[in-house]
Amino acid sequence: MPGTAPINARTERLPERKGCAAAFGHTWQAAPVIDLGDLIGRTPLALDREAVARVLTGKRVLITGAGGSIGSHLAHVAAEFAPEQVVLMERSENALFEVDRQLGRRFPTVSRRAVLHDVVDAQETRRLVIQARPHVVFHAAAHKHVPLMEDHPGHAVLNNLFGTKAIADAAVDAGAERFVMISSDKAVNPTSVMGATKRLAEIYVAHLGRTLGQTGAEGSGTRMSMVRFGNVLGSACSVLTIWSSQIAEGGPVTVTDPRMTRYFMTIPEAAGLVIASATLDEQPSGGVYVLDMGEPISIVELARRFMRGHGYEPRLVREPGVASGASTVGDSDADESLISLVSSVTAHGGTRATNERAAMDLVFTGGRPGEKIHEELAYAAEALRPSGHEGIRCWTGASTDESAMPDESIDVGLMLKTLRSACETRESERVLDAIRMFVPQFARTKTK
Repeated sequence: MPGTAPINARTERLPERKGCAAAFGHTWQAAPVIDLGDLIGRTPLALDREAVARVLTGKRVLITGAGGSIGSHLAHVAAEFAPEQVVLMERSENALFEVDRQLGRRFPTVSRRAVLHDVVDAQETRRLVIQARPHVVFHAAAHKHVPLMEDHPGHAVLNNLFGTKAIADAAVDAGAERFVMISSDKAVNPTSVMGATKRLAEIYVAHLGRTLGQTGAEGSGTRMSMVRFGNVLGSACSVLTIWSSQIAEGGPVTVTDPRMTRYFMTIPEAAGLVIASATLDEQPSGGVYVLDMGEPISIVELARRFMRGHGYEPRLVREPGVASGASTVGDSDADESLISLVSSVTAHGGTRATNERAAMDLVFTGGRPGEKIHEELAYAAEALRPSGHEGIRCWTGASTDESAMPDESIDVGLMLKTLRSACETRESERVLDAIRMFVPQFARTKTK
């Protein structure tokens, strides 16, 4: 295709995330060269560079969560298209310093501005965004760690919902042309606080997009959209980073549940497709785009490939008391799936050492709070249709489950008031009850 180029997905070594490494008390050593695309059996999709250039070249681009894995890659991709300026908004001092340093080193001629700021501060967010006058806003800031948010639902609501509201409102007030919110597959039929709060954020952005389109008011020129996708490989404190630390320490490598599957994409490919989604006008303002993540991947199989890539054969071990159905909501095929997955690893020599590889334990630890066995990208498969860009689909909103859809009858004002009041009580159960009022499909998983 003219004007397209593959999104580079090769990583010579898993990222040197010093903060994450320090959390495990691990000093990084040289690791084998691992192609992450090969690890998940995925060929990166092409990026329509001509379309992206029309949206970004000569424009001011603001990225929240710019120090994170996706945010920093968004900044690098945006800088390739000669923007007028890249504004890096991030609340972590160290992360902001690092992305600003890297961007300046790689793109010395691109104007950039580093803004140390937490988007939850709505008043200051509005002031800073109006001052920056961005044409395009990519909102990547969010709380993403599922188990942590189970214990801190108030923080999840404040950051994921009210932080999104603050930056979206500010983008409209500043006259931005496009606002793109990064969502998650965990927002679909959420079983975790993190997923439910991302769903709340989707509801707000959809509402704002509809409102602007209906009223034709000042600021209605801001086109709102959301991009939903699954896990990215190689991000800070991701499963590969954790496994790398475990392997460096001599094992064992841990997997929560042997039945678990996930959608995966490399960071460069995900960032490129998020950028590409900003070129599309195929959805109404406030619409959802879904990245084509391919087929879900068995976590056991991913661990097996990863361990072999590091020179080890997986030796399957289940921690005492971890039953096959210990980790999540019911799955009628749980036992059959467990036997199939374990047999698959065993059939590939995954229970004993070989002449080339030493054995290392692969331990099943049981699911963590909020985790699903399988993730979903949409509420109904028939609700997706192709877009004008390969790898990006449009969520049409058609579903057999009416309660799962963004309901235009939701009183968003009441939603915001109820959740704000619940957060102010600092009582987790009050916050969870408030979430369930507006995300009725939210059901927390039961774990051991």
